Amino acid sequence: MNDSIIGALAGFSTATLSDALDRLGRPGAVFDLPPLGSHLSMAGRAYTVRYVPAAFPPGTVGDYLDDVPEGAVVVLDNQARTDCTVWGDILTAVASARGVAGTLIDGVCRDTKRAFDLSYPIYSRGHFMRTGKDRVEVAAVQETVSIGGTQIKPGDLIVGDRDGVVVIPRDCEDDVLELAREIHEREEGILARALAGATIAEARAAFGYHSLQRRQA
Repeated sequence: MNDSIIGALAGFSTATLSDALDRLGRPGAVFDLPPLGSHLSMAGRAYTVRYVPAAFPPGTVGDYLDDVPEGAVVVLDNQARTDCTVWGDILTAVASARGVAGTLIDGVCRDTKRAFDLSYPIYSRGHFMRTGKDRVEVAAVQETVSIGGTQIKPGDLIVGDRDGVVVIPRDCEDDVLELAREIHEREEGILARALAGATIAEARAAFGYHSLQRRQA
């Protein structure tokens, strides 16, 4: 599959992409993981890491970043823990320098000043200063994870903007793109008609607004 589709899908808002996924009856909206800065966005293929509570003796938080390809999105499953972080200053700086597209964490990050200074996209449950070292350890890399109630597989397409993150599975990327284009065009038609003087009800009825996201038969 040609990865030019990443740029094509990133051209649409996560709202439009979410509606397209709904039309297909596919999950993909990642719940409650907002961006660290509302001006940032990201798009790329998932590189997944799963954490578990540390054993005794504890394992490490991992050196996986050396294997993350340029343009990928690092996806960290820390089981929604907010008492310790799995991403910080060094990882942000190295990821930014190597062209990583961004980081998605079901958990928290720290050292946020570096991320703001570098305009590096991070989506997480917040930020907290306490390290995850000796508290969590890497259990698996490049395996299926659960992030914000959504399953993510290595290579799934991740798109994030100020409204949040959607996950687009590889097997429906082309369908999502086609539907996103249709939804966008119809919503633009509604807006144009309403601004030209039609009522909202008239404009929406003309372009089938209430069925834009409805699952196809």
